[in-house]
Amino acid sequence: MHGERFALLPLTTLIELKLASGMTAPHRLRDLADVIELIRVNALEETLAESLHPYVREKFREMWRAAQASDDVE
Repeated sequence: MHGERFALLPLTTLIELKLASGMTAPHRLRDLADVIELIRVNALEETLAESLHPYVREKFREMWRAAQASDDVE
């Protein structure tokens, strides 16, 4: 894609947008799952919540706790 321009969002902004979308649109649950995956892949700390918009802070904490669960089946 030589010569094409694109913009990247800061990770915190992407997380805020995905959380707000998942919180306000019941058919957008994939956005919440994306946040869990972002937390896992980037090894994000729960303290990141403090740098997010107040509207999504508690939902981030909820998704952070969910991201700590193991998918291991015995």
